Amino acid sequence: MTTVFTILFDGVAYGMLLFVLACGLAVTLGLMNFVNLAHGAFAMTGGYICAVLVNNQGWPFFTALPLAFVVSALVGVALERTLYRHLYTRSHLDQVLFTIGLTFMSVAAVDYVMGSSRIFIKLPAALEGQFDLFGVGIGRYRLMIIVICGLLTVALQLILARTRFGSRLRAAVDDSRAAVGLGINVPQVFAFTFAFGCGLAGLGGALSAEILGLDPYFPLKFMIYFLIVVTVGGSSSITGPFLASLLLGIGDVAGKYYVPKMGPFVIYTMMIVILIWRPNGLFGRSAAR
Repeated sequence: MTTVFTILFDGVAYGMLLFVLACGLAVTLGLMNFVNLAHGAFAMTGGYICAVLVNNQGWPFFTALPLAFVVSALVGVALERTLYRHLYTRSHLDQVLFTIGLTFMSVAAVDYVMGSSRIFIKLPAALEGQFDLFGVGIGRYRLMIIVICGLLTVALQLILARTRFGSRLRAAVDDSRAAVGLGINVPQVFAFTFAFGCGLAGLGGALSAEILGLDPYFPLKFMIYFLIVVTVGGSSSITGPFLASLLLGIGDVAGKYYVPKMGPFVIYTMMIVILIWRPNGLFGRSAAR
């Protein structure tokens, strides 16, 4: 039982991390109907910003985390205003080709500037190690990830469902012409939403660097995980990707523990089974827009 609870704890922490990394893609794909396969590049940006500030400049870890969010969001704003905005009305194929090109460009640029070695972020002493709770080893860093990601999930759900901005965003997506007629600045709403999603990706990249490691190929290695989370959960809500992240995180950790030789295939098997049962995802709409 101790092993089971340990796997559950580590799986929940990993799932929460996957959600923060992927929820920005869930927002841009589900709410803006834009396929951004360069999402991992923004996560990598936040990770490297945090790593440079903490490892090279000696900044406190909790000071570097917000800056990773801000810098990634600003990069997202700059790219959205100059490049992405011209693709909103284009086909999904055009969006995929363009964003995958940006991904390869970011990989090459980071490899040239930072080198190809995998790096990790130096954690404060308070986050290192673990403590026992009823015989279950609780990692301090993973517990912090669960708390931070849980608070972000609740805040994101409240923003989208209960605030005026969430209403404006839904209106802009459902019928942009009607939204403009009601006085909603649709380009501004899209720019802010895109920047917020990029900022979340950057924050997720900073949080994941210690667990997943950070190298120039980070966007390519974990792109499939982001897509699996959004596909399995459904892109029409935040609840679906959140539950899918937890389910896949626990399944991935359990698979690597119980069947280490087949561990990497467990998450793909779960995806296939769920999509056969629910082709549009756990909370997907019955018909695509």
